[in-house]
Formats: sequence, C-alpha cells, structure tokens
Amino acid sequence: MKHVLIVGGGYAGLYTAWGLQRRLRRGEARVTLVDPRPYMTYQPFLPEVTAGSVEPRHAAVSLRDHLRRTRVVAGQVTRIDHASRTADITTVDGSHWQEHYDELVVTAGAVTRVFPVPGIAEHAIGLKRVEEAVAVRDRILTSFDRAATLPPGPLRRRLITVTVVGGGFTGVEVFGETLSLATALLRRYPEIAREELSFHLVEATGRVLPEVTAGPGRWVVRHLRGRGASVHLDTQVRSAVDGHVVLSDGTEYDSGLIVWAAGNAANPVVATHTDLPLDARGFVTVRADLRVERDGQVVPHAWAAGDNAAVPDLAVGSGRRTVPNAQHAVRQGTLLAANLVATLRGHEPREYVHHSLGVVATLGLGHGIFQWRGIAVRGLLAWLMHRGYHVLAVPSVERKIRVLLGWLAAGAGGRDIVSLADTDTVTRTAARVPAAGDVAA
Repeated sequence: MKHVLIVGGGYAGLYTAWGLQRRLRRGEARVTLVDPRPYMTYQPFLPEVTAGSVEPRHAAVSLRDHLRRTRVVAGQVTRIDHASRTADITTVDGSHWQEHYDELVVTAGAVTRVFPVPGIAEHAIGLKRVEEAVAVRDRILTSFDRAATLPPGPLRRRLITVTVVGGGFTGVEVFGETLSLATALLRRYPEIAREELSFHLVEATGRVLPEVTAGPGRWVVRHLRGRGASVHLDTQVRSAVDGHVVLSDGTEYDSGLIVWAAGNAANPVVATHTDLPLDARGFVTVRADLRVERDGQVVPHAWAAGDNAAVPDLAVGSGRRTVPNAQHAVRQGTLLAANLVATLRGHEPREYVHHSLGVVATLGLGHGIFQWRGIAVRGLLAWLMHRGYHVLAVPSVERKIRVLLGWLAAGAGGRDIVSLADTDTVTRTAARVPAAGDVAA
C-alpha cells in the first residue's frame, strides 16, 4: 500500500486529505497528515475574531472530525529528505522519529514576515493563529477596563492606542474590525472620550489592499480616516521599544497594542530543511499540475500547493504566480488530491487554472469593500457580501451553522465584551490558592 505524507494541515493540506479520502479505494493508499495543531484555521475569520463577531472555536476546523480515514499526527516535520523519501517528525511532547513515505505533499503554508525592528518581537502580536486573534481582542477589552479607572493623561491614552503594521488584506481587515469594536465600546465606557481613542495603520508602500485597483484602495484610506483613524502610507516602523512607536515619517507615540500583519514569508522548515527545489523567496517550485519541478523536470513523487508553493497562475499568464489566499489554496488542495490519485492509477494530472471570483474585505461591522474586475461595491452591501461568501466558504456544514447562529445572537444581543485575558494565569493561581476542602479544615 502506498503511503502519502501531507506536511501541514492548513487549507491546502485539509482539502488534499479530504479529497484523497473521497477518491482513494480501500487498500489503495494510506494517508498521514502532520501539523502541530489539531485543527485548520479559517484565517479570513480571524479579523472578526479580534472584534468578537466570530467565536474563536468557530474559526477552527477539527482535523480529526473531518479526516476519519487519515492518520493525523500532532507534531512538526523538522526535516524532509526527499532523496531517501523520509521526513523527521517531532511531536509536541518531544517524541521523535523518521517517517518513510511514497508520495510527499508539502502544504506547510507561510509564516508572518518579520523585520529586525527594535521592540517588535517583544511587543507585537501576529495574526496567523486563532490564539493571536483572541489575544488582540482580550488586549483591547482589558485596556478599556484599565483606562476607565485612570484619569485622562498619557497612560490612559497609551492603553487605548492601537497600531496595525501592514496594509494588505489581513492588516486592513483587523484594523477596520478592531476600530469598529473600540468605537462601539465607547458607549459602554462613558468615562472615555472619543478623541482619546487613537488608531494607526502603517503601510510601507503608497497604497493599501494591493489586490484591488487604485480607486477602491484610495476609497478605503478615505473611509478609515473618516472614522477617525490615522493611515500612514509610504511609512515604516523604525522602533517599538517598550511600546513607544517611532515611524519613518517622524510620528512618535505610545501604543498599548501593536499588531504585525506585514505580509508572508516562506515556511522556515520548507525553506531551509528540505532538499526540494525552491525559488528565490524560499517557496517550492511546482508545475501548473502541482508536481514539484526542478530545472524544467518533474521531481518524482513530490507535490506542493498553497502558500508555500510557487504555483504558476495560468489564468493571468506572463510568468505570474498565484497569490497566497484561500481561494487558491482550497482549489489547489482539491486538484492536488485528484491529480495524485490519477498518477497512482497511471493517468495524467490536470493543470491548475482558476479565474478570480473577486476580492472582498470587511472594514468593521457594516463596512466593507468588494471588487470583481472593474466592478467595485462599497459599504453595507459589500460587508454583507463578505459575510455571505465566507459563511459559504468555511469548511463543513456544522461550522457554517455555528457561525451563522453566532452572528444572529450578536445581532440580537449586541457585542459580547467579556475578556478572558486572565486564562493564562489559571495554573499559577491554582498552585497558589488552597483547595476549598483545605480551607474548611
């Protein structure tokens, strides 16, 4: 029986394993998927998690629930030696072994791109994982609670100052959603004035949302500024030591929350611990049929898709690569499964071609932007289109129902503003506080 090893359980990995389950005959091949987390994160929902519009668990899809015929390993592939068809695996408890495979699927995804800016590593929060989105939300809620007890002044203003670095889709969406959350919180905290709230979006280039054309991009900037936010274009963060932000345009201020969303970088395991062919950015080079390619020749028994693969975009042409988004990752994973099964049965794989369905972004509750070719939709309708698209796109009927019910509950009862920021102190508290029985004795 052939052994298929899938490295990574994100969009592409989940949909590859899902497709293999449906297509493989009994006894034809066994599939192993390795990922440090037991779930796939639906990243388009993370900005709404930061604003409390989507429950954190509803943005995660259990791998074991949906991959019943796949061996799921909670661990990390630390090295791939495709020449010998082996991969080193380390689990979360420190166990280590070497896994042999017949077919390799690399869908490890990308990581947040970071720069050596002083203070960022110590004070910034990324937005690749559900836990990070929850941390952003809890930080905002806790800061409002603390600020409400302080007199107006620098410390209070610092607590309710938010900085988002990166004007791509992730950065703009989390900026718009957290701005919407903070603005709504002002009604619950009459002690805090609107002018004390300070939001800064920092983008190194001259525009935001590079996936949309220039006109809608300019509208987004005007829209955010019209809601009281500061948008710094052609600007970089020079320092964030101790939360004191220094920008290249000369602006300086203290920020209680810094969110780092400055693009994607190659997964370090793929980029530095494999013998697979890589492009200049560290992404696996593949053909349009998702087979790994070296110097124009297919690397046998190796496949890659998603954010860690340089997939030719045949719908655009002229040497372009597919952009790293969920539209492509989901469809590439589905096609990869079909192509892998086809080659196992002696058939030819098909090439990946996907024409964009358009781009849509949330800018906060009731605000959005959508563009398809030359058509741009703004405001409430675009926001509804954003929600409609993503509730259809999130995997599994069960998750769709949970997300919809959450939105309905929020519509009826308003935002839930309970912070769980103290959950990381539970074990320390339990070790310090005696049990109830001991107290009684």
